[in-house]
Amino acid sequence: MSAKRGRGKRNSIAWLDTSRARRRDLSYARWSRDRRERELSVTHVSSYFEQVGEIARRLDQERVEALAKSLAELRQRGGRLFLLGVGGSAANCAHAVNDFRKLCGIETYAPTDNVSELTARTNDEGWETVFTGWLETSRVSANDAVLVFSVGGGSVERNVSMNIVQALKLAKKVGAAIYGVVGRDGGYTRQVGDVVVTIPTIDEKLVTPHTEAFQAVVWHCLVSHPQLQRQATKW
Repeated sequence: MSAKRGRGKRNSIAWLDTSRARRRDLSYARWSRDRRERELSVTHVSSYFEQVGEIARRLDQERVEALAKSLAELRQRGGRLFLLGVGGSAANCAHAVNDFRKLCGIETYAPTDNVSELTARTNDEGWETVFTGWLETSRVSANDAVLVFSVGGGSVERNVSMNIVQALKLAKKVGAAIYGVVGRDGGYTRQVGDVVVTIPTIDEKLVTPHTEAFQAVVWHCLVSHPQLQRQATKW
């Protein structure tokens, strides 16, 4: 074999070895990445549901009972229930309207269910008064109640969820009862509310998902409460 052919063969072998090594490195890197992702996923899932259990344990059950009693009294006097919320809480309002009406026989409404009116008022009058305009047209009165679903409950100082704040000022003015299922410190809803359930904060990074999830837990507890439920669920 000539020296030239020998060098070519050695170069080819070296290239193959390098290529195999690169493939091994890439394969190991992918395996390590996938393993880290699996570990992070398992850690998050475990932690999340541990926090769910802790929130359930810390939840003020007496306030939930008081809210059930207040809603039963609202129905007995023929009052209406208005649900207020934005974002994910607005979606929860839509679901809860169905449950309070169908299962409990309470006349219930949510302004956010009427997209046409909601957007018209937002466009023409402004976001801050979108709920007050709706409630005024509905002639909210001392016979009625407002139930707020909100992560922060609204804040005058921070200028957050002022549509909820303005609606509660109107409710207070006419003498309507104010209820809430809110997160953090309860915000303005907690300050002025009659019966407000505050979802305990376990992890600052997960306040929103936990609060919105437990809004559903609380209202489903209410609509299945013996004092409130009149019609059984299908399943």
